[in-house]
Amino acid sequence: MATFLYKLGRFAFRRRHFVALFWVALLTLAGVGAASAPAAGSTSFSIPGTEAQKAFDLLEQRFPGMSADGATGRVVFKAPAGEKMTDADNKATVEKTVKELADGSEVVSVADPYQAHAVSKNGTVAYASVKYKVAGMELKDASRDALKEAAQDARHAGLTVEIGGDALQAGAEPGAAGEVVGLAIAAVVLVITLGSLVAAGLPLLTAIIGVGIGVSTITVLAKALDLGDTTSTLALMIGLAVGIDYALFIVSRYRSELAEGRDREEAVGRAAGTAGSAVVFAGLTVVIALAGLSVVNVPMLTKMGLAAAGTVVVAVLIALTMIPALLGYAGRKVKATGEKRRKSAAGTPEKPGLGARWASFVIRRPAAVLLLGVVGLGTIAVPATQLELGLPDDGSQPTSTTQRRAYDLLSEGFGPGFNGPLMIVVDAKDSDAPRAAADKVTDGIKGLKDVATVTPAVFNKAGDTATITVIPGSKPSSVQTEDLVHAIRDQGAGIKADTGAKVLVTGTTAMNIDFSQKLNDALIPYLGLVVGLAFLLLIAVFRSILVPLKAALGFLLSVLAALGAVVAVFQWGWLGGLLGVEQTGPIMSMMPIFMVGVVFGLAMDYEVFLVTRMREAYVHGETPGQAVVTGFRYSARVVAAAAAIMIAVFGGFITSSESMIKMIGFGLAIAVFFDAFVVRMAIVPAVLGLLGKKAWWLPKWLDRAVPNVDVEGEGLKTLGDGDAKDSDSDPDEERELVRA
Repeated sequence: MATFLYKLGRFAFRRRHFVALFWVALLTLAGVGAASAPAAGSTSFSIPGTEAQKAFDLLEQRFPGMSADGATGRVVFKAPAGEKMTDADNKATVEKTVKELADGSEVVSVADPYQAHAVSKNGTVAYASVKYKVAGMELKDASRDALKEAAQDARHAGLTVEIGGDALQAGAEPGAAGEVVGLAIAAVVLVITLGSLVAAGLPLLTAIIGVGIGVSTITVLAKALDLGDTTSTLALMIGLAVGIDYALFIVSRYRSELAEGRDREEAVGRAAGTAGSAVVFAGLTVVIALAGLSVVNVPMLTKMGLAAAGTVVVAVLIALTMIPALLGYAGRKVKATGEKRRKSAAGTPEKPGLGARWASFVIRRPAAVLLLGVVGLGTIAVPATQLELGLPDDGSQPTSTTQRRAYDLLSEGFGPGFNGPLMIVVDAKDSDAPRAAADKVTDGIKGLKDVATVTPAVFNKAGDTATITVIPGSKPSSVQTEDLVHAIRDQGAGIKADTGAKVLVTGTTAMNIDFSQKLNDALIPYLGLVVGLAFLLLIAVFRSILVPLKAALGFLLSVLAALGAVVAVFQWGWLGGLLGVEQTGPIMSMMPIFMVGVVFGLAMDYEVFLVTRMREAYVHGETPGQAVVTGFRYSARVVAAAAAIMIAVFGGFITSSESMIKMIGFGLAIAVFFDAFVVRMAIVPAVLGLLGKKAWWLPKWLDRAVPNVDVEGEGLKTLGDGDAKDSDSDPDEERELVRA
């Protein structure tokens, strides 16, 4: 592989005009396609194989039109102090508002609170339900404005009015200001690491091109493949981080090769052959982790993972081709590592850098460093034992939003469980007495704990299927509501045996519970698949058993610590005010499995880039301890810079108004910090120092079976170092000089 990438790098350097034109043309094509692509609209959410999904599908068959995907708005009214919503003036205001809402071109129906019995028992709160023809993401701005104006008119009449539901739903905003700050920090880190504005600009430029191609392609395919806003946000987040990092590793190695006295074309080839090989395998681990999300069998998660994996592939290809081409354009503006320092300190012995000094310290005290790192991360991971999972709803919105205030008003007027009703579907097609079966289900549910209200059964036209609405006594995300769902399902087995009718529980709350359970059940198989494949891959890279094993165990430690930090901040509220967390609650259901997938790939990036340098030094004759120090001398600064860049990019998403994006940004940023600076920079050298030569042991039979991927660039020894000429000039110009 090293030889192939060496040739590819030299080709891109010599044919830089063609390579640059190719990527710019691809970016332009993707951009034009994205600009002309139809709006994606709302994305469907399904959880195949769960009871809630089966009930939802059954409703679509037996109650045609009942499960339409049209948006719903809840306009919630509260009477002034001392008044009731049934007072004549307040009632007239509500009726006027209902009439205004019904005039909308996209409105299907508006339920009058007084006719629909949607007034609280104490008479202080009422709500009107507005049903639209299209989904929330597809609503015209005029419809949203009309909804807001109608609410504002009612406010002017003296009522408190808030709007809930998904009618005001808008696309997720990742926090543009924070994203810009993250990129600015990344630029500063690159300038400090690479020593010049030109060298620092190359990784930023290629990362932006790669993300532009990836996100534009997702936009083009969004409607056809039912891709949501979160899909492109994840691709943007991952694409920026790995795009900058992969380019950084190749540029840094190029500068090191220049410092060895090689000409520029040869240095590009060797950088592509060595650092480029590490980039390929690091990218493969990220792709495996992201694409592996498909094993969970949740379509939304599968699409997010595959889209982000595609963006990573683009980032790898750009790093291997566009970076060598841009280095050809940059010429002498990208200088050799330490060139300025050597000029200013000519004749004085070179002092070891911070990375080498730190590695020497760890090698002298490996047991103490290992113990401190493991105990420290283990302590931070303790809150993860109290992890509670759920999906965000209006109750998790900031109190400044009208959706959250509407949620609170409904809880105040109708009880905390009103915002999360359960829909019971009674499939009585095989029952001899459908109505008797439905009555038995209703009576059984009334006898359960934490039930506030049970509505009478409503049958379809065929009379073989009924729906029953159950209002829990507790809020949707509570343990009590989850227990109630399980209790209703437990009763269903006995009812089927007695009457032949099937009882299914669905609704948003039940879907959330089933989603969380499905992800929990899939976590261990997913972890086994991803870690197993990456373990085999790393055996080929490092030609060792213990080094990949250590890498995997270190990852588990860092991801558990990151989950502990997420629980402490978003569930317990520690430092929540500092990070803008206005509302604590359960952790998003997909967070653990998502963090495992993304962080594992990124963790293996650092492992590959740091340890391949150690492996290279060990193969070339250094002792195990010396090899660790050498690896840190050449790679620690770059790995630290890469981690700082990823933290800055992910941290920029913490400013998002979307709680899910905020949580993902924080979780990934803190996980990268733990993995790069504690696991890879401290625990890894400590373990290698304790293992010595055993770290690089591989059974002979396995050594013969594992293909030699030559990440260290051994095969490049057979290639000449090039001659003394500097290959900054364009190849066409060189041929003209030869003819002259």
